[in-house]
Amino acid sequence: MPIAKQGESMGQASIGIIGGSGVYDIAGLENKRWEKVESSFGEPSDELLFGELNGVKLAFLPRHGRGHKIPPSEINFRANIDVLKRVGVTDVISVSAVGSLREHLTPGTFVIVDQFIDRTFAREKSFFGSGLVAHVSMAHPVCKRLGDHIEKAAKEANINALRGGTYLVMEGPQFSSLAESELYRQWGCDVIGMTNMPEAKLAREAELCYATVAMVTDYDCWHPDHDDVTVEQIIKVLLANADKAKTLVKHLVPHVGHDAKACECGCRSALQYALITAPEARDEVMKKKLQAIAGRVL
Repeated sequence: MPIAKQGESMGQASIGIIGGSGVYDIAGLENKRWEKVESSFGEPSDELLFGELNGVKLAFLPRHGRGHKIPPSEINFRANIDVLKRVGVTDVISVSAVGSLREHLTPGTFVIVDQFIDRTFAREKSFFGSGLVAHVSMAHPVCKRLGDHIEKAAKEANINALRGGTYLVMEGPQFSSLAESELYRQWGCDVIGMTNMPEAKLAREAELCYATVAMVTDYDCWHPDHDDVTVEQIIKVLLANADKAKTLVKHLVPHVGHDAKACECGCRSALQYALITAPEARDEVMKKKLQAIAGRVL
């Protein structure tokens, strides 16, 4: 298996897709190959699967590793985003299974998330630190331009996808208590999951456009019918969601891959005024480690 060293890669892609393995088996994906890409932030979840769809180069990353081996709290989110940046990815589509906190968000519904509440506490949340400090804005944590493309692609594919919603990211791996679930509903949250933070924060620090497709598998424990849901039913919804996600990606790629205005997106200049540490005080080791992520401003 070819291995790309830090700072180099045999493969290149403009669109990165992070999600489960079921999303990658897309009809029409050509020139497929798995490649290990090294990161200065440790081991990513898996190798990258490179391929081309309608002439657009893609890189797929199994967030939990192939076979779902890595629990949410042990995902190396920094390495995952770092390797995507290293291979030329500019647009990241996160495909994530979630629970619903709203009656109208029924199992099988897709939500194009626009806000997050981060309740995680056991994860590395920034590429920056002592010796090189930076603060990026997370007021609008997802890329509106990508959200527009996802919404358009979902309509073309006849997929029930609702635009807008708040994703509560919990630490896990246990699910919520009933009291927690009711609290999150009072906060105005719409879906709940364990994976999109700090992923979205790190994508912003890496100046990548990032958007989430949250795929509802079941209702969280707040719902009175929750106890009637069986594992078999959830798996059935998961499989159906994976099929719809593949269809969505096929419709989405041409919109994102041929977007002439992408280079003007503000996500791609998120670090422009974010570095606080004076140039003469910046740690040289940190600068080297951050070359792929922040080389543009360093």
